[in-house]
Amino acid sequence: MSRSTIPLELDGHEQDDICPSRGTRSGSPKVVHLSTYDIAGGAARAAYRLHDGLRKAGVDSSMFVREARTTDSSVIKFEPTKTFCKRAERRIRREQIDRKLRPAVPPDSDTVEPFRTDRSEYGHDILQQLPPYDILNLHWIADFVDYPSFFGAFSKNTRIVWTLHDMNAFTGGCHYDLGCGRYLSECGNCPQLLAAGPNDLSREIWTRKKSLFDQLSEEQIHFATPSTWLAEEVHRSPILGRFPVSVIPYGLDLSEFAPRDVGSAREVFGIPHEAKVILFVADGLPLFRKGFEVLVRALEHIRSWIPELHLVTVGHNSPDLGRHIPHSYLGHINSDRLLSNIYSAADLLVIPSLQDNLPNTVLESMACGTPAVGFEVGGIPDMIQHRQTGLLVAPGEARALGAAMVELLQNPERRRALGANCRQHALNHFSLEEQAERYCQLYTDILHERVVG
Repeated sequence: MSRSTIPLELDGHEQDDICPSRGTRSGSPKVVHLSTYDIAGGAARAAYRLHDGLRKAGVDSSMFVREARTTDSSVIKFEPTKTFCKRAERRIRREQIDRKLRPAVPPDSDTVEPFRTDRSEYGHDILQQLPPYDILNLHWIADFVDYPSFFGAFSKNTRIVWTLHDMNAFTGGCHYDLGCGRYLSECGNCPQLLAAGPNDLSREIWTRKKSLFDQLSEEQIHFATPSTWLAEEVHRSPILGRFPVSVIPYGLDLSEFAPRDVGSAREVFGIPHEAKVILFVADGLPLFRKGFEVLVRALEHIRSWIPELHLVTVGHNSPDLGRHIPHSYLGHINSDRLLSNIYSAADLLVIPSLQDNLPNTVLESMACGTPAVGFEVGGIPDMIQHRQTGLLVAPGEARALGAAMVELLQNPERRRALGANCRQHALNHFSLEEQAERYCQLYTDILHERVVG
């Protein structure tokens, strides 16, 4: 497998050339993004957007994924080896993993948080199919990468950037700990497991991860987090705390996510023209962490104050609201252009997450000039500047969330001013070009350190 290096005479001018503004420079370093999916879910969409932004900047970038839903030729789908021996080996591994997971992990549902092991049926197969790279950029790799096979196989010269989209890399299996904090001391007694105890599956996974990462040097992996909150969690982690971390927010194509005509957008989606429209967007609408139940309580508090109230939801699985709150469920939508029209049709986005990284939904809404109201948790304050681009309230407080919605819904001039600030803030901080440039600089620095080291 080719692992080319950049020239030894690399200097500041050559470093700038790693991310040319036009066209792919012949012989430029190769970046491969490793992700379970290409566009399925928020983390995958963020990874694909980064890949797309890098290619537009002239970087030789490709994605390597377990499941591809695009027809993009730069997205390479992993194909498991089909020999009898390999198929038998995968089946044995899969059964071994299932025997551990089945009694411990709650059945998959739309309301519980996912819990993922560090093991995968694919073993070393992924390494054998990886395209040649100079920088390997990991993303959300659950149910794809087998940690022991994968991280135990790299040489000292391998350079990995790992863009974290949640906490799973440094916990005993959860993607968000919901405040339990057990990942700070070996996990165990996991509140998200059915079969919990001092030496439960979460401790087993945590211990295995700790042993693996202890064997890697600080030069081999550089972590990138979209939010300052997640960077702080990495620094606190006994597993990853010694590795370098850079905060690089997600980026958007701000020509796709842009303000659209409100009247036309409402007509297209059948939203009443005179309504006060609250928008809630989540990949899994009923997921506890996304706070939909808190939002419903908040809406119940304010519906007598705002008689024209209308809720619009986007995501998997229509939520049950009863008949008290007028509601339009638009389903799961992948099209950025359609999403930009939905954001534009809303008066407010509400983000009641109880724990979150840097939700794409807030960035997308801001880019479309629609202010957001949400809880002051995770990376949400990185985007919502209180009383500048939206309103922040104390986590979990349904009445405070409702009061913030009423404050803006009853003041259209204030809402329009915040919307203008949102669009400008997105232009200044969350463009795809800005994100690509910052990753280019990170890749450049890492490769230069390898050469001079």
